[in-house]
Amino acid sequence: MTPRARIASLLLGLGLASAITGCQHLGQLDAGKLLDAAKDFGKASREATPEEEAEIGKQWAAVLVGAAPLLKDPAAQRYVNQVGRWVSLQSERPDLDWKFGILDDPDFNAFAAPGGYVFVTKGLVANLKSESELAGVLGHEIAHVVRKHHLVALRKSALMQGLGNLAESAKGSATSQAVTQRIVGGAKEMITHGLDQGDELEADRMGVVLAARSGYDPYGLPAVLQRLQGMDPKDSGLALLFSTHPAPGARLDKLEPVMARLDRYATQPQLADRFVRSARIK
Repeated sequence: MTPRARIASLLLGLGLASAITGCQHLGQLDAGKLLDAAKDFGKASREATPEEEAEIGKQWAAVLVGAAPLLKDPAAQRYVNQVGRWVSLQSERPDLDWKFGILDDPDFNAFAAPGGYVFVTKGLVANLKSESELAGVLGHEIAHVVRKHHLVALRKSALMQGLGNLAESAKGSATSQAVTQRIVGGAKEMITHGLDQGDELEADRMGVVLAARSGYDPYGLPAVLQRLQGMDPKDSGLALLFSTHPAPGARLDKLEPVMARLDRYATQPQLADRFVRSARIK
């Protein structure tokens, strides 16, 4: 048994032992239901398969698009997909079915979902100054997908929720509708409260590296963070971003050692021109 399997087994055993003690006292759980619950916990503690990741991502993307529809600007959408696809090809998961989109939302933000979904808001794109900045932002979100930050958080949440509610889980097998509701609920929770700050800082570090690998000036993302640092965090269009991410100054401090190790890439003239022509948001 691998170390990860042993840890999962230990957690499962501790959770079941605690539940058995409580349910013996309450007389609420029989052996068959306990076995069903154990199977559910086994699923909660393992990694998602590629098919499951794709399905989770699809449902999370639907939540995002449901909150703010895609911008009706085909040229801008093609452009963001072109840049995003190129940056994603430099990542450790180039074969994912990557999809990029601009949400018709005036707020300044960006989102990722498992399986290769990445969205930037109209408000964010309108505040960017170069394609290198766009590449840096997209690189940050791509890093979340590559490192499976959302899936790890979801798995931890599902396991902890299960260990705390064994008797409830054991009343019957979850239907597909219940599973969908849990996934959608997890998406809304993560969009509202964000990932761990460590995940965000890791995505910053990976984002500048991916931008550099793609031939962009790696200082694009730091430039966006510097601009954010000068904005009012109480602005309603920035409230969600500031509440779910470390302060821009702290992010820049953590990026400084990384930037010192990266070569500075020259911005290609045609990229700057392409940004002006293609990413102009009305």
